[in-house]
Amino acid sequence: MNRKGNLFGYMLLLAMIFLVPVVSAWGAETRLTWHGHAAFEIVTPGGAVVVIDPWLKNPVNPNAKEGKDPLAGFEKVDYILLTHGHFDHVGDAVALAKKTGARLVSNFELGSNMAKLHGFPKEQMGFDTLMNIGGEIQIAKGEVTVLMTPAVHSSGLGHPNAGAQEADIVYAGNPAGFLLVIKNGPTIYHTGDTAYFGDMALIGQHAPDVALINIGGHFGMSPAMAAKAAATVKAKLAIPHHFGTFPVLTQDPKAFVDALGKEKIPALVMKPGETVVFDGKKLKK
Repeated sequence: MNRKGNLFGYMLLLAMIFLVPVVSAWGAETRLTWHGHAAFEIVTPGGAVVVIDPWLKNPVNPNAKEGKDPLAGFEKVDYILLTHGHFDHVGDAVALAKKTGARLVSNFELGSNMAKLHGFPKEQMGFDTLMNIGGEIQIAKGEVTVLMTPAVHSSGLGHPNAGAQEADIVYAGNPAGFLLVIKNGPTIYHTGDTAYFGDMALIGQHAPDVALINIGGHFGMSPAMAAKAAATVKAKLAIPHHFGTFPVLTQDPKAFVDALGKEKIPALVMKPGETVVFDGKKLKK
């Protein structure tokens, strides 16, 4: 190759080294799907699939209606995150894990009892994924940082084989929320079922790009308190969940949206089964 050819090759190599990462960052998309209740699926720019609180057979999920199997659409799941042990959050975690090989991210006690009592594959959890409040782990080859946040709630796991004199609910560790910091993507806060608490201000240091906030009342925050939570964590966008699934829960998110308006925080009310896309940290229109 002549000198001109060598120079061209060298310039092309430099372009690949310096420009490709920039182009990748510009084109980074994160997909967020709400499957109803508290169940969310996140696909990162790098293609990792994270599912939070996968009660996929909940009654508002369109993929669970008319005899459909809501797990059928999941061919790849890398991580399952559980905020606490209640049935409407643990949901279909075991079946999903067995189908996809997903690793479990939860507190240690919940993970241990999920394996012992519910048959979650033991080899799909370990010290790399079991954690506790205040902890921070890296998943998806470092693309996602997971921080486990406090939640003011309760956490008990159903005992499927309880005898007549045994408790139907067993210890499942402390309830929690999750902050997911995604490279070239948004920072996402999932509240779990927490009540409002003042130390949400510490979560606000991360100023999540999107906060997935329970608004159902009765078992969690009322719409008004949920809006206060969104403001306290300094959410740039708030998406309600954990409403409309049962008669005792808030049925209409309008009060939450109105309260957010007073806080000057944008709201996005998703429909079960709907997917939204983030380009970098911004919601793609």
